[in-house]
Amino acid sequence: MTIPVEIMLRGNDRVFTESVVHPGEPGTWTPADIASILKDILVVIDRVQNPAKTEKPEVELRGLSWIVHPTADGMVIALEIHTASAVAGPLNLPQQRLDDLITNAVRSARPAGVVH
Repeated sequence: MTIPVEIMLRGNDRVFTESVVHPGEPGTWTPADIASILKDILVVIDRVQNPAKTEKPEVELRGLSWIVHPTADGMVIALEIHTASAVAGPLNLPQQRLDDLITNAVRSARPAGVVH
């Protein structure tokens, strides 16, 4: 599935339109699928911020804020990081299901142990 992504960089009035592709349909996705999609969105944000960069960055799902919001066409995922925000979708999933998938994806991405 191709997922449209609109990106807004801090300090820039332009909206960048990109997309990420993930196999399968939203109804079959697991938290691992959502983690992959979220990481792909963060990679796209990095590509917009650093268009000359050629290597793909390593991405972790820490410090990520999100909202699942309904639209007339389905649910969208709104992400915010300190340098940008992005809206991805619409996705054909119930709001609570998508929010639960994201919650589980982010929770499982946390490193084990205690960080001081």
